[in-house]
Amino acid sequence: MFSKKYLLIFFTAFAANAQTTDEALMKKAQEIHNEVITIDTHNDINVKNFTAQKNYTKDLETQVNLPKMEKGGIDVTWLIVYTGQEELNAAGYKNAHDIAMSKFEAIHRLVKEIAPNQIGLATTSEEVRDLVSQGKKVAMIGVENGYPIGTDINNVEKFYDLGARYMSLSHNGHSQLCDSNTGEAGDEWLHGGLSELGKEVVKEMNRLGMMIDISHPSKEAMRQMIELSQAPLIASHSSARGLCDHSRNLDDEQLQWLKENGGVIQTVAFDSYLNTEKHNAYDAAVNKVYTEVGEKVGFKLLPWAEVRKLDEKKREAYYNDFRRVRKLAQPKIQKVKEKVPPVDVTDFIDHVDYLVEKIGIDHVGISSDFDGGGGIEGWSDASQSLNVTLELLKRGYTREEIAKLWGENLLRVLDEVQAVAQRL
Repeated sequence: MFSKKYLLIFFTAFAANAQTTDEALMKKAQEIHNEVITIDTHNDINVKNFTAQKNYTKDLETQVNLPKMEKGGIDVTWLIVYTGQEELNAAGYKNAHDIAMSKFEAIHRLVKEIAPNQIGLATTSEEVRDLVSQGKKVAMIGVENGYPIGTDINNVEKFYDLGARYMSLSHNGHSQLCDSNTGEAGDEWLHGGLSELGKEVVKEMNRLGMMIDISHPSKEAMRQMIELSQAPLIASHSSARGLCDHSRNLDDEQLQWLKENGGVIQTVAFDSYLNTEKHNAYDAAVNKVYTEVGEKVGFKLLPWAEVRKLDEKKREAYYNDFRRVRKLAQPKIQKVKEKVPPVDVTDFIDHVDYLVEKIGIDHVGISSDFDGGGGIEGWSDASQSLNVTLELLKRGYTREEIAKLWGENLLRVLDEVQAVAQRL
């Protein structure tokens, strides 16, 4: 038998060797992360964070801002012009258009007035590479929900001229352009895919060189878009339905369509789209803590559906109070994690692995949906982005493959979409 002395020497040497290996892996991950162009294709914004007093030059509580991008080595953030789904009438379209314009204006204010020396707006892959070579961060613009176009197809070009380089034709609810994935729950559809106006919008986006985003539209709408489009499509923030049965994810048939189309799926770090069971268990445990802590300070935790119904002023007040409760609850939350593990980076890369195996390394990318509900343990904001590269490296991905996942695939699709526009 080994003596305690020899066992101690063995385990000490083993631990030292493991630490050396970990350090070497981290060093390599950091080198790759610094070398490749890192692109996150979906980050929501609040116009209140784009003022002279409160903006992205400061480390706000937002999951994305310039200090967090700098710390996490994120080069490009797609800032999202999002509008919720309202009624399909003139009043609804006007209100949505006004909201969309306020978000376009906020993004332009950031790159032109607030921080022009730190971040620039890009509309092509060449502009992305040029800004990165200057040491600047890069903003790109995506439109989430074509609803604010209304019934005026000229608004597509208006949004394009303002810098939009991708757009989804619906969100949570059927728009005037196409059916949403949300129709699946009750098998209730408005258009049976694309509306006639939606078909014209697809052609117009091809003509202009704007990527078509199929993350929220229905499966049939996606099928019709692929049939109509002369250019590749993207899913700006979706994951694999084969691993997590959620209507926001793409099933194997949809993935095959996307591969044949030459497009790319940007795997999203949204916990309930990665592992629903794990998310639900952790969410229930955490909400119990928030409820207990909230009761002590006069805060009542509300279901998400109720929060969405609040007017803007009350919703903002609710979020402010909730943030305070979350801070107070942190010590208890850490103990919860020991018993009920949250969805984390390994779950996220499981989806990347699945997608790469199904459709190939050239058709998969990365997105977070930060400030729109996204964020997982280990990648809870832009400052932790190195952890994604580290996990990819652990799984055996090469530098070239990591570069493709972090941005080169997306830029390739953007180039191809713009080449189609030039041809047309």
